[in-house]
Amino acid sequence: MTATPWGFRDILPEEAQAREEIALTVKGCFREHHYLPVETPLLEDKGSLEEGGRIADTPFKLFDDDGRLLVVRSDNTLPIVRLVSTRMRAADLPLRLRYEAPVVRECQRNAGGSRQFTQLGFELIGAGDTAGDVEIVSLVAEAVRKLALPDAHIIAGSVRPFKELLAACEDRELAAEALRCVHANDFVGLDARVAASTESDAVKAAISELPRLHGGAEVLDRVDALLETAGVVAPLTRELRALVEGLAPEDAQVLSFDFSIMNSFDYYTGLVFKAYAGGLPDPVGSGGRYDSIFTGAFGDGIEVPAAGFAFSLERLEAARTSAEDAASDGDHAVGRGAEGPLRIAVPKGSLKADTLDVLEIAGLDVSELRDPGRHLIVRGRDTRAGEGAVGDIEFVIVRPSDAPAFVGCGGADCGICGWDSLIEADLNLLQLVDLGYGLCTFIEAEPAWRAGQAERNYTRRGSLRVATKYPRIAGAWYAERGVNADIVSLHGNIELGPIVGMTDRIVDITATGATLRDNDLVITGRIMDCTARFFVNPGAARLDPRVRNLADRLAAAVKDKHFEPVAGSAQ
Repeated sequence: MTATPWGFRDILPEEAQAREEIALTVKGCFREHHYLPVETPLLEDKGSLEEGGRIADTPFKLFDDDGRLLVVRSDNTLPIVRLVSTRMRAADLPLRLRYEAPVVRECQRNAGGSRQFTQLGFELIGAGDTAGDVEIVSLVAEAVRKLALPDAHIIAGSVRPFKELLAACEDRELAAEALRCVHANDFVGLDARVAASTESDAVKAAISELPRLHGGAEVLDRVDALLETAGVVAPLTRELRALVEGLAPEDAQVLSFDFSIMNSFDYYTGLVFKAYAGGLPDPVGSGGRYDSIFTGAFGDGIEVPAAGFAFSLERLEAARTSAEDAASDGDHAVGRGAEGPLRIAVPKGSLKADTLDVLEIAGLDVSELRDPGRHLIVRGRDTRAGEGAVGDIEFVIVRPSDAPAFVGCGGADCGICGWDSLIEADLNLLQLVDLGYGLCTFIEAEPAWRAGQAERNYTRRGSLRVATKYPRIAGAWYAERGVNADIVSLHGNIELGPIVGMTDRIVDITATGATLRDNDLVITGRIMDCTARFFVNPGAARLDPRVRNLADRLAAAVKDKHFEPVAGSAQ
């Protein structure tokens, strides 16, 4: 045995000791506030956890000898919900519980991520309203201070305003799609879906703008105004306003709001928040309020509020490393905060010319980028000053398909590439602007002389063999249609797959159709239209105002250049 399984690693004594010191500091902070330790099993019954809420995907599932489906825990909150509901129903409330435990989650292979990490967390069960919110946010702020992590920020939001807005929609399909887009950080797709809706202009404006709102406490006024105009009159920012008023000054000064925060777990009912530190784009922890999970657990009709938060030990370690070292530790991109040049990943190839044009129209000096020679990073600057200026810039020159990785892993703050590259990368990225250029269409095609053969093969074989460079896009399209497809990943000359009889069809992009005609291929299905998009690291968008300023300027530049954005979707 020479290596650990992918996504797992050994931790040697020096690092283990540093991690232990971090964990002791955080747990000591929790203990001082009377949070008691609990432990739950590594394996849980999948059905039991799902009674509490949707669980994160886990790559490890197994059947017990009695036939029950077990999972390796992917989060600690739901196991503690199960523990409290079954073992501690007679306990006096509120309960203050804490834990240190590893979890395992799904991770894309070859993306440099880890499948196992350690959570340091706490749960406050039985204390709601302002007092509960103030307690959990204050506790997180105190823990970060005791770790002496610089650049500490707590970014908060609430799921209530957006969910109440969607509940008021008459178009239920729009409501479902809008929530999906926000969870996926796809604001371009959100705008396209809203534009196609028959809802009132006020509702459509609120759905598009609300997830984009960010800033200090003053942004809550805009939330209320949007909701009131859309016909939602409940005071949905009351808890957030009370939170600001209830926090100590040293905690309130690190708090701001961002309504793009929609945690991937569906059990949150109000406040959601993330902690950032060390200039890193990834949060060091996240949590929120989940008041509905314990309803009835302590007796019929008894509602029990609850909230919790979990730090990632690995990210706390990275934030401390970033604060102490000027260079990356090799596990994370250097935490740079908003002090250094804004770093933009720009694509080579067919998207380059239009990218330079739109950046220039937006007011950026791209002169060195037009002929960079062998340089991989070139300097730029903002030709504008004053409000909305972004200052010095570094352009990172990458292949379009690599741009998402650079931005997602913190090597760049924002980037430009085709929508297809974002889909294939499947990373946590915030898509803000459809730039409108680089239009191509994803199609399914087969040789003209083999018409009908694919259907016969499917009848005989029970699957369709498809060659493509885009396995995620192709796989999702066939899955939506209930077609069993065997995807053959190729990296060039996709057309050869069915020509030599290796596959039945291809899924590829086409702009003019010339390659298809030259090889006597005919289109058998249209999948989606694709254009270039401006996207950002969510952490950078929440911490660095330059990123959002650039997004606004690029959106205006697209209109000036008269690109025609095509926000394509699966057909």
